[in-house]
Amino acid sequence: MTSRFCLALAVLLFSSGACSNPALEVKTAPPADATDPPPDQSQHFPQTGLIKMERVPDHLLDKKFMPGGNLASYKRGKLEYQQFLGKMADADHAAFLLLDWNKELKGSKYLAHMGGYAGMDGGRPLYVFTKGAWIAGVAGLPQDQADIVARQFAARL
Repeated sequence: MTSRFCLALAVLLFSSGACSNPALEVKTAPPADATDPPPDQSQHFPQTGLIKMERVPDHLLDKKFMPGGNLASYKRGKLEYQQFLGKMADADHAAFLLLDWNKELKGSKYLAHMGGYAGMDGGRPLYVFTKGAWIAGVAGLPQDQADIVARQFAARL
């Protein structure tokens, strides 16, 4: 038999299942329920001014493109704002979400120093960035104040 014939026979047998071994089949875990809360990432959030910490199962900040994540609410003087954090499978997934945010934000402005965007989301300022597989941000603070909070937040990731 020629090597081409042997190769073709091997492909045919493999694709037909004739050589399959049930003991070698890969079993996959059932998908997680969409209502399962994401892992607790509260250790990454600052505690000063924290008034509420939530684990949102899906659509963080009510965005269809966002998976679940952690959402912290803060009060500093008269200012109330939120910080959010989600862990993606890898940095590429986080970067693609950042592009979705760019489309979503009104008056979106690229922030080269943070690798993120700032703009308006539903009438409130929003600042979003990635760090590796993390997507994070600050909602409700003017950009100059959000920048300080975001830099401190990024240092904790």
